[in-house]
Amino acid sequence: MNFKNDTEAVETFVEKHKNLKTEIAKVIVGQDETIKNVLISVFSKGHCLLVGVPGLAKTLLVNTIADALGLSFNRIQFTPDLMPSDIIGSEILDEQRNFKFIKGPLFSNIVLADEINRTPPKTQAALLEAMQERQVTAAGKKYVLDNPFFVLATQNPIEQEGTYPLPEAQLDRFMFNVWLDYPKFEEELQVVKLTTSNKEVKLNKILNAEEIVFFQDLIRKIPVADNVIEYAVKLVNKTRLNSEFSSEVSKKYLQWGAGPRASQYLIIGAKCHAAIHGKFSPDIEDVRAIASPIIRHRVVLNYKAEAEGVSVEDIIKQLL
Repeated sequence: MNFKNDTEAVETFVEKHKNLKTEIAKVIVGQDETIKNVLISVFSKGHCLLVGVPGLAKTLLVNTIADALGLSFNRIQFTPDLMPSDIIGSEILDEQRNFKFIKGPLFSNIVLADEINRTPPKTQAALLEAMQERQVTAAGKKYVLDNPFFVLATQNPIEQEGTYPLPEAQLDRFMFNVWLDYPKFEEELQVVKLTTSNKEVKLNKILNAEEIVFFQDLIRKIPVADNVIEYAVKLVNKTRLNSEFSSEVSKKYLQWGAGPRASQYLIIGAKCHAAIHGKFSPDIEDVRAIASPIIRHRVVLNYKAEAEGVSVEDIIKQLL
């Protein structure tokens, strides 16, 4: 992509993002905050964890975004008997009796890891290696994944029996933890009208893989003022119990605070949030706008918080 300068590139990005939202709205009704966070994750080279009850169009959302972005998409249904080779791929003997690697569903631009907490830790670990390193190892050989590569994992918060909850260290790999709620009454009316007729929606492809990689690099280049970086790092430090900036609410209700990845993602997310709103540098408001889904899965509540019914959201509101 050729632009005279970064200003022109940011203006094009704003336009493309607007068109992208218009395309997604043809299929997905409402869920504006969720769509915003998923798109910020894509352009920030992050991954996203969606938490919500069944039937809230999590799979459809990812499929729609993949379509509008012109990217390849694979869905993996995580089950208790799923093995790492089922997602990475495995070696087979071909007709010439040579070993040949058959790629698994991870070799795609967008991967939907459905109900990630239903599979054993070794399969979760295989996915998380791919997320962090953007490559997989099979039979001692490394295979580089497609670029761009983005994982969207889902969790059902209702049934926890027979599940394998992700450890905090693995949750930390996800840029955002997005909570999906039930649609509003008017939105649900619209959903029912859309989904109970035989009308087919054809989506236009707004971006391709090459353009997405270009915009991902553009977002990294956006400058950030020192006071904004200080605000983000201080906000994360407020969640830690032994920090000089530790807040009273954290000391009272938290067992563990957020790590340095939270600070990094706050800045990258703020850059992307600023860019989609046509700003050439993020301010403190951009950090605040994306703080909640970045911090909520990186702090651990203590018994006192659970006993008094204090939620993570309450704590984040007080910290902001």
